[in-house]
Parts: sequence; structure tokens; C-alpha cells
Amino acid sequence: MKKKLWIALLTLLTVLLLVWAFWPAPVEVETGMLSRGRFERAVQEDGKTRLRERFVISSPLTGRVQRITLKQGDSVERDEVLATLWPTMPGLLDERERQLQQERIGAMEATVRRASTNVERAKAALDQGLSDLKRTEALSQQGFVSPTQIETAQLTVRLRQKELDSARQDEDAAGHQLAQSRIALRTFRNGKAVRQRSWPIRSPIAGKVLKINQQSETVVLAGTALLELGDPGNLEVVVDLLTEDAAQVRPDTEASLSHWGGPEVLKARVRLVEPAAYTKISALGVEEQRVNVVLDILSPAAQWKTLGDGYKVDVRIVVQTVDDALKVPVSAIFPSGARAALFVVAQDQARLHEVDVVARNGSEAMIRSNLPPGTEVVLFPPRTLEDGQRVKKLAGN
Repeated sequence: MKKKLWIALLTLLTVLLLVWAFWPAPVEVETGMLSRGRFERAVQEDGKTRLRERFVISSPLTGRVQRITLKQGDSVERDEVLATLWPTMPGLLDERERQLQQERIGAMEATVRRASTNVERAKAALDQGLSDLKRTEALSQQGFVSPTQIETAQLTVRLRQKELDSARQDEDAAGHQLAQSRIALRTFRNGKAVRQRSWPIRSPIAGKVLKINQQSETVVLAGTALLELGDPGNLEVVVDLLTEDAAQVRPDTEASLSHWGGPEVLKARVRLVEPAAYTKISALGVEEQRVNVVLDILSPAAQWKTLGDGYKVDVRIVVQTVDDALKVPVSAIFPSGARAALFVVAQDQARLHEVDVVARNGSEAMIRSNLPPGTEVVLFPPRTLEDGQRVKKLAGN
């Protein structure tokens, strides 16, 4: 009888050992807590600074600009001379062209003399006409000449006057053409350029030089950019957001700027959401519709005085705020059919609960559920975790 009892006990112990050996071990999980408090949802994107007003100084005329002595970062005052523009010199004359020009001058001088001769001829013809008119009038008073002859003599005088006027105009035109032919030879005297009037280009504002487009002396066309001016202390921030994010941003929305090179997080406010979007190719080659959002920096200028034009900043724009929200770490949420779910830790077991996700940010999710604050939930639940399965919190959790 005792032998049978021992055999039964040994068999039971063996079964218990086998059950214990093959019993599923609890899953080690990381846990977090549900809480109530302020929930913020924000849009985060890289932005850059830019000047509110940038002045591109260009050449108003085609000419030769003198070398610009200013450097980037130099301060300038309003109406200060930035550059000097000189008229361009004509093309140089070689010996053959010089001789040809001299011959042209000789031909024009002959034309002027011929025009002067024509003027003298016209004067003589006019004097003859006036004399004939006087004689005709005297004979008419004595009754020897008819009135028709007097009219003919008067018409002749008028024609001779017009011929004189035309000859004088030809003489004047020939003189101008001669002067034009002499200009090229008068441009250089004794190997030096004739002194010409310069044109100063002045600064429209008081600011700093941002960029020198043309440093050396050269010939420039009208409208050529010479340098850029601006006030580095008058900065704004521009960030390009996806259209679905920009649609949630409104003017006067609070924002913050970080990772700009200083220790402080700068305060900012949205001033403008541009009304038109544009297409941008992402780093992965995907076409995206983006919108520029412009922000004003609200922090004191002394905190960001080292910022300059085109500096990179991280922009965070708050688009939703709820003061008394039920929050859970976003890593605890996972999809469950058409809804979202999480695992609640109760008596060392994982219990599945479906919840409604109202909104989420990078770290937290605002949910709608009957679970009380302080409820312990599983973070980063593994795919193999099932409802009712035993769990064990990680050491140090």
C-alpha cells in the first residue's frame, strides 16, 4: 500500500514539474501611466531666418563702375556713396581707323564750306530780288508796270528768303556732322582720357552690406546688381509646411524657435500664412505641396543678436491646446480594427481596452475612455502579446 502511495506521489510531482516547465513565462514589458493635464499638439519643421527688407542696389545706367571698396558686414549710412559710375569710353582707334576718321573730317569740312557758299549764293539772290521789287514798285507808282508784275516780284522775294533759310539749315547740319566726326579724335588728348562727369550711386537706407555682387571695376549694363543692403537686426523666420499642416495654422498662433545656436528657446508668433502653395520635391523624390509661413521673433533682440540672414532654426507651432485632457504615452496606442486600443496592466495580466484617440503629438495622445488617471498601461506592446497574458514589468520600470 505504501509503495502505491509513493508511486502516486511521484507521478503527481512529475506532472507538476512538467506543467511548471511548459507553463508560458510572463512577458517582460515596459509600462507607463494614464494622466490628466495640459495637452498640446504642434507642427514642427525646419525653418530659416531672412531679412524683412532686402535692398538690391543696381546700376541705373550702362557705364563703367569703379571698384567697390566696401566689404560684407560694413555699415553704411543713408545717402552714403556706395559706388561711382563713369561713362563708357568709345572703342580705341588704330592707325588705319584714325586716318580714315581724319579723311572723313576733311570731307565734312568741304561739305561745310560748300554749304557756306550756298548760303552766300542765296543771300545774293535775295538781295537781287529785293532790288527788283523796289524798282518794280517805283515803276508801278509811275504807271509803267502792271499790278501782276509787282505780285510776281514779291513772290520771288519770298522764294529767295526760303532758299536762304534752307541753305542756312544745310550749313548748320553740316557743322554738326563735322563736330560728330571730330569727337572720336578728341576723346584722347596726349594719351589721357578726356575728363568726364561721374554718377554716384548712393545708399537708400542705413544698414549693413550683405553681399557684393560686383567687386572689381568693370563695364556694367543698366540694371546690373552691384551689392545688397539690409538691417540684420530686422529678421523674420520663414518655414515651409505641408498644406495639411498649414491649414491648421492661423495668424497670431504662438510658436517657439530652438536649435538655432543659442541656449535659449526663442518665442515667436505667426504673422502670415501665404495664400498660395507650391510644389517641392522631398529628399525621397516625392512631390509635396507646401506653404510658406512667416513668423515674428518676440524674444528680446539681445538674446538672438548672433542670428543672421539665412540661419537654420527649428520651428514649433502650437495648433491645439486642451487644459484638462486624458493623456497616454503615444507608444501605448496601436490600431485595433477601426479603432485604437491599449493594454492595461491589472494583477500582472495584460487586459485589452479600446479607446478613442482625439489627437496626438510626438510623445502623447489625447484619448476618450472610462479608464481613470493613474492606470498602468503597456508601452511598446509586442505583436505576440494577447489579452489576458501574464506580464512582468522590466527592472527599473
